[in-house]
Amino acid sequence: MPPRIAIIGTGLIGSSLALALRSGKDAPYVIGFDRPGALREAVERGALTSAASSMEEAVSGADIVVLATPLRTCVKLVGQLAPLLDPGTTLVDVASVKGPMMDAATRFLPHGVHFVGSHPMAGSEHTGARYADPLLFENATWVVTPMDGSITEDRFSAVRTMIEATGARILELGADVHDSIAAHVSHLPQLLAVALMHTIGTYEGKRDAALELAAGGFRDMTRIASSPFAMWKDIFDLNAEEARRALRTFKKVLLEMEEHLAGGETEDLEYYFQSARNTRSRVPQARKGFLAPLSDVFVSVDDRPGALVTVTGTLFESGINIKDLELLRIREGTGGTFRLGLESERDAANAITALTGKQIYAFRL
Repeated sequence: MPPRIAIIGTGLIGSSLALALRSGKDAPYVIGFDRPGALREAVERGALTSAASSMEEAVSGADIVVLATPLRTCVKLVGQLAPLLDPGTTLVDVASVKGPMMDAATRFLPHGVHFVGSHPMAGSEHTGARYADPLLFENATWVVTPMDGSITEDRFSAVRTMIEATGARILELGADVHDSIAAHVSHLPQLLAVALMHTIGTYEGKRDAALELAAGGFRDMTRIASSPFAMWKDIFDLNAEEARRALRTFKKVLLEMEEHLAGGETEDLEYYFQSARNTRSRVPQARKGFLAPLSDVFVSVDDRPGALVTVTGTLFESGINIKDLELLRIREGTGGTFRLGLESERDAANAITALTGKQIYAFRL
């Protein structure tokens, strides 16, 4: 019998998880519960095996219950769900701040109910099941923060199997470490994107011209500025101290740069550029326990129908699997450059050989 997974909260994350699980081999039975409108949207999207009329119905008999609601709601639901969960059930959350979730699980969950905190590092500036994507988690980092002694090996293995079925790569961290890192690599960039867009939006008399001149780098840096505040309010409320610490650190660097500019010491800015370049080249290897990066190959192709198919077909014939694909640059009528993320250095070397053999320009940095 396939495992039964209940998803409480069928928005973007919950429905994307459901779609990913149901599209794979040995798909589980996925039942969902949410507000009527959100649940209807998930059903119309084809995300669920069935829809529950109550939270109690959803979790009854479930092997794994996934909380995929907004952060503050997740925290509240732990207490509400506690008396409804069968012994042996594993509760998993996908909230972006882990400390409050771990505290709630410790306080409310009865003996025999397991808990695994988690956070998939994936999302979108859009919300709702209509934007759900079964590939949302593909190659994304999915952090898990199990509580000491709170789960047996077989139940933790079941959670790992569920996450791996989405195509995500698992990283195990402590809750405090996660919240500190998330403040620096997620919360801080969100605030900076908003601040940068706000700065240009209030650029008196020059806003429209500035937006006309904004190129790819500006767009890349500000894409997440469109994220809804309602989602971020809870995050900043519940991880405020770590977010403030990240802002203070960043502000210190900005002030140092300003002082160098004010003193005509522009050559001293080279230190920051070099430091940034060195750190950027190490992502995501900068800390022990982070995932090994994919091996990148860059391919330049002509702007013609079927050009990308030739690339992917060549790699398919060579038995090379593309783990990630990104369009870096394109000029209509000329061509474009793609970044292909491959599993290993050997795959990258073999890809260069195979593509070059088909007169396709491929290179590595």
